Amino acid sequence: MALKLEQKKTMVNEVSLCASNALSMVAADYRGLTAADMTQLRADARKAGVKLKIIRNTLARRALQGTPYECMVETFVGPTLLAFADKEPGANARLLRDFAKIKNKLEVKSLSLGGKLLGKEQLNAVANLPNKDEAIAKLLMVIQAPIAKLVRTIAEPQAKLVRTIAAVRDKMCAEG
Repeated sequence: MALKLEQKKTMVNEVSLCASNALSMVAADYRGLTAADMTQLRADARKAGVKLKIIRNTLARRALQGTPYECMVETFVGPTLLAFADKEPGANARLLRDFAKIKNKLEVKSLSLGGKLLGKEQLNAVANLPNKDEAIAKLLMVIQAPIAKLVRTIAEPQAKLVRTIAAVRDKMCAEG
């Protein structure tokens, strides 16, 4: 079914808006997936906060002009599924990596993080990026460690004195 010019413009604008707001983008080949598989992928994407777009390659190239993801257009060959992550940069990579493990027919073509084109072999590295809560927890642990060490260092002389007095008391009680 041929798309009308207005429909094409709308699709280009939608993809362009998604790309300009996204932290990362993944392009995948979805050939061989059934309608049920695509429905499941879309449901998983909604849960993960990932936006999925299927658009013709020529329209995708036009939509990505002037966005940080313009570097990916050379990888658009054949049917292309675009996954945009707005909140967590690794959410889309994690979603497609996990779905590809279940359905072998989904193949990641390329990904981009912060406008830098990455190869599909770096999918696991991006997918393993911590989410916001994990990153905050790690940062708090790093901030807390020197403070805890300082408190232990300050408390050590008193603790050593208490241990020495207890040892003297135990020795006196044992002797007498």
